[in-house]
Amino acid sequence: MSFPTLPNLPAPAALRNPSSGFAAHLLRAILIASGCALLVVALFLSLGRFRLPETGRVLLFAFTYCALIALPSFVILTFLSVRYTARFPRLIVLAQALVLVCLAIAGSFAAGLVFQILHLVPRQEFWAEFRFSAPFSVVVSLMFGLSISAFETMRYKLQAATLEARTRQVEQERAYKLLAEAQLSSLESRIHPHFLFNTLNSIAALIPSDPQKAEDTVGKLASLLRFSLTANHSGTVPLLQELKIVRDYLEIEKTRFGARLRYEIAVPESLGEAQVPPLALQSLVENAVKHVVAQRTEGATIQVRGFKLDGAAGPVPHGSICLEVLDDGPGFSLDAIRPEHGLGNLTARLELLFGEDGRLEVARQGSNTAVRLLFPASSLGSRS
Repeated sequence: MSFPTLPNLPAPAALRNPSSGFAAHLLRAILIASGCALLVVALFLSLGRFRLPETGRVLLFAFTYCALIALPSFVILTFLSVRYTARFPRLIVLAQALVLVCLAIAGSFAAGLVFQILHLVPRQEFWAEFRFSAPFSVVVSLMFGLSISAFETMRYKLQAATLEARTRQVEQERAYKLLAEAQLSSLESRIHPHFLFNTLNSIAALIPSDPQKAEDTVGKLASLLRFSLTANHSGTVPLLQELKIVRDYLEIEKTRFGARLRYEIAVPESLGEAQVPPLALQSLVENAVKHVVAQRTEGATIQVRGFKLDGAAGPVPHGSICLEVLDDGPGFSLDAIRPEHGLGNLTARLELLFGEDGRLEVARQGSNTAVRLLFPASSLGSRS
């Protein structure tokens, strides 16, 4: 049995390890700032703004401006882009430009103070240096800052999309594995020697007295085995199809237990197209047959019911579907169910398909035990 899988997508290193991601982020900021400084020096040299012997002094000035403007801009713009791009997509560029202008002016002023402390610029030339450097710093900051910010934003979105795709791949593969296990478990229970022996023995007993019913039972057994092998690979089947399998299973068991097995199915036709995990409802019914009907000489009554919830009775989304299997047995606790048990597998599949909105519940209703399957009616597509 094979299922389609997505290509293996490695999770981005920065998202797997935040500390290493920050170090790489800082190193990239330093390299970009250094590149900007060298580019500005080369531009000034080509325009003849200084002589070649002054290159060292100009490089010191350029690196000082970049350290005080480019590095803070890189950190702050990355924070703004990651946090607010999705919330304010039309205002984010304006906010980035405003931040760049403010940081360019503040950085130019701070650089002038540094030059004063180092005695690189005479005190009387402080404001002249500031009036020259501030407008140029604003232009360069806007040109480089907005371009790099757009690039970093797109890179972050690509990393996030890659991680989301990887997460979905893992969830999908786990869902396929659980579905395969459920199908295998169902098939094993169908071909279990005791089940087959009892069913075939019941068929053999029917042939002389009721050959038509014997033939119908053979057809139901074949249908049950076929469904166990060919359950929908997408993870769900229409409720109408699941109900047919439940009826077939109950009729097969009824040929064995006779009057000891009494059942009633009351599910509105309007829910027939609702999507449910394959073999989910059948697993609940089989659990009742094995642990209640088969264990009691008087047998038991099994009721299968389905309805929509309005969300007022508990923390469930409006319009959620409840499928309920009731029996008059002693009941059990979900805490005692092992993960490899059929109901444990079903609980895991519900979590993968529906998240917190899908769950299995066990409750007492008077003298009956009710096992409920709860899941949203319309949210499945968002998780498939």
